[in-house]
Amino acid sequence: MNQEAFRNHLLKNNVKEEQAELFIDKLLKLEEFLQNEGEIIDSISEGKMMKYTEVLSGRESEDEILDLLRAIINYANYAKKYEYIIEVIDIVEGYNAMDNLHTRIAEHFDEEIRDEIFKDLTIPVLGEHPDVKPDFTKKIMKRMEEIIGVEKTVEILSPCLHGRPIEPIKKDREDFLKLNNIDEFLKIKKQEFIKRLEKHAEEGTLEYAQYVDDEVVNYVKNSQTITPGIREGDKIIVTKIPYQMQKFLSTEDERMKRYYSCYCAWVRGAIKKGDEKEISPNFCNCSAGFFKQYWDIIFDQPIKVEPIETPLTGALECKFAVSIPKEYQIG
Repeated sequence: MNQEAFRNHLLKNNVKEEQAELFIDKLLKLEEFLQNEGEIIDSISEGKMMKYTEVLSGRESEDEILDLLRAIINYANYAKKYEYIIEVIDIVEGYNAMDNLHTRIAEHFDEEIRDEIFKDLTIPVLGEHPDVKPDFTKKIMKRMEEIIGVEKTVEILSPCLHGRPIEPIKKDREDFLKLNNIDEFLKIKKQEFIKRLEKHAEEGTLEYAQYVDDEVVNYVKNSQTITPGIREGDKIIVTKIPYQMQKFLSTEDERMKRYYSCYCAWVRGAIKKGDEKEISPNFCNCSAGFFKQYWDIIFDQPIKVEPIETPLTGALECKFAVSIPKEYQIG
């Protein structure tokens, strides 16, 4: 690693000097690990960063591991090694979801019920391999549904356990108010999404956790329901773009298609293993909550969003139904 060039890159991008030195220190330690693995920082094979964070998960704090992952993301942008960001997202995706669930249950009920649900269960920590997470999900969902019931379990999960940035949604809210027409709004937002994907394809950059090519763009163009969805009566039917679309399109294995489609680290490993039916499908109300957060802001009121089908229920993609408030159902 060219420390001086990377340091200059960080400072140029408004990273404070102290933070820049911390990032460099984290990457130097990563380099030591890679050298023992016969690799260098500019050519890290898939899975190697995850192997390193597994080692760290037993001895370093969550904040220290987050600093490492931030350092890797900054280096990936500097070196244009965007595939590193994909692996970082695999490591960090939804990492705090079960900690948030732990807090939320106590807030909705009390600490005694929370402790009964989480008794003898250890939440996987940041840095552990994502494939260990679904086993925890199986157990915690079974406990929740038995102790507080299905209805309350769905209620707890529906706001989404990990959240999303709200500033971009506020801009969409302004656009919605200007248009005052939900069908036109959906049409324009779909066009904007396609243009964003086309720009990624042209520049070789990422759409969240995946590279984009013409095949991906065409798939989205030809799917009516992929973000932001289409109106059907008093509902908006929306499908998530698969998590790793290129792999989703290239495999003929239906189980792996479902695996590449799913975003949720607390579920994906079970799909790959083939035991996802052991996880309650009600857990996908957390993913529904991702869309709920969006439409709550767009409509400026609490909105009901329900899973229609997901990879956890045997479908190839995640599809949801968004209830449209009566005052917006026409136009």
